[in-house]
Amino acid sequence: MAYKLLIINPGSTSTKIGVFENETQIMETTLRHSTEEIAQYASIIDQKDFRKDVILAALQENSIALDSIDVVVGRGGLLKPIPGGTYAVSDALIEDLKIGKQGQHASNLGGILAKEIAAEIGPQVPSYIVDPVVVDELAPVARYSGHPELPRISIFHALNQKAVAKRYAKEIGKAYEDLNLIVVHMGGGVSVGAHKKGKVVDVANALDGDGPFSPERTGGLPSGSLIRLCFSGKYTEKEVSKMICGNGGFNAYLGTNDMRDVIKMAKEGNKTAQAVEDAFHYQLCKEVGAMAVVLGGKVDQIILTGGIAYGQETVDAMTAQIGWISGITVYPGEDELLALAQGALRVVTGEEEALVY
Repeated sequence: MAYKLLIINPGSTSTKIGVFENETQIMETTLRHSTEEIAQYASIIDQKDFRKDVILAALQENSIALDSIDVVVGRGGLLKPIPGGTYAVSDALIEDLKIGKQGQHASNLGGILAKEIAAEIGPQVPSYIVDPVVVDELAPVARYSGHPELPRISIFHALNQKAVAKRYAKEIGKAYEDLNLIVVHMGGGVSVGAHKKGKVVDVANALDGDGPFSPERTGGLPSGSLIRLCFSGKYTEKEVSKMICGNGGFNAYLGTNDMRDVIKMAKEGNKTAQAVEDAFHYQLCKEVGAMAVVLGGKVDQIILTGGIAYGQETVDAMTAQIGWISGITVYPGEDELLALAQGALRVVTGEEEALVY
């Protein structure tokens, strides 16, 4: 049976939407929102009606009849920690998206918009979210940080990590739940997850201060130095937060968040750029090694994904360092719209059951 799915992925200054017939994309557009448009609203949740209107207008412009949609899927937001999977959008889920259990982000609008638009089409149309960033399947031992007031938290690129892990499993004819995989997501943020028999049992908090550095984030920092910086009187809390998440990593060292710029500078003889490139690969490989230990050395495959995985320099450097652990598969980029569609399709076709929030 063919299903037509509307996919909604809100970002801070844009809303990406796609329409799929099963896994075949028949429409995709990115609706840009100006600073002036966004500034009218006191909070992210207040933007709901504005974003809904532009989504409905875009569907009309692309001759997509609203009543032809069978399923609506939204990007999951900052909910409470939950296991991975596809969740039916419930009243409880909506309330926590509005509150922002772990913070306010535009992705919180995804489930809310999916539910409202589905309801507008008809009561028979389901709405879902898939693998939000708060997916938490950490092993109990992985939660210990060294202090009970600062437990390790799972916030990472769950949607893409889970999607590529399941893609790999499908391509080799095995169940995701039967494999041990290490997935390395490399984009504006990076995350390295240990996928043990279908659960991400260890992964860094990729949002605000753990793991390797990335184009925009510092990753883990020396604790004592960070404490002294925070209390130096030079910076506000907001400035330190931005230093760690936004202005860290490549941005801090080289003033760019683009790996291609880093490689170009290095090739032109910029020694700092070369050192940063090498350190980036070093930290990622070091984290992969740690996750191999988490999996007891039984690693079926390492998967490299995200935008930086398009770069052969990165693939080659990492293969040379970690290729001895297991084979390496590269799925460059991050097709979030397709990943959301696939998550919903697994439910409506009976491959998986929808989870209850």
